[in-house]
Amino acid sequence: MDKKLEPILHALQEKFGGTLEEFRDEAHVFVKAEHIVEALTFLRDKHDFELLSAMTAVDYWPQAQLPFGESPRFHLVYQLTSLAHNLSVQLRVQVSGSRPEVPTASGVYAVANWREREAWDMFGIRFTGHPDLRRILMPLDTEGHPLRKDFPLGYEEPQFTFNFDEIQLRKPFAQD
Repeated sequence: MDKKLEPILHALQEKFGGTLEEFRDEAHVFVKAEHIVEALTFLRDKHDFELLSAMTAVDYWPQAQLPFGESPRFHLVYQLTSLAHNLSVQLRVQVSGSRPEVPTASGVYAVANWREREAWDMFGIRFTGHPDLRRILMPLDTEGHPLRKDFPLGYEEPQFTFNFDEIQLRKPFAQD
């Protein structure tokens, strides 16, 4: 871990009750969902993390499925960069699988608007207070969220020159 990052991470732990984890010299801080907007504002205003370089989610299903949905199914990951200090920090929010909701960060970082729409579209994580939470990648009539691990996968055999006739016979076509 970068020595310049240590006081910032300790401030996050003290101010927001975050939990620090380090893996392969990269640190990330777990923050509760109700503190994420304050933590992002703190990092932007006090420590010059002016760029939300990435925001995504991770689905830990089925490992995260304990009785009654008590464990967090998702981790919402915010990757922040300070160009002025050449630093990078990752904040994570644990999100329940039964009611995945997190406050919107679009008021702190404008780019969060689009990234939250993508997380909603792909994972089904709802962002309360978001100005325009609707699908951004999938068609509007899509049912479900494709990056969830329990999303049903469809399968269609690839069509090549050697199996063209065989696949062509099985393809469903509109009736005349």
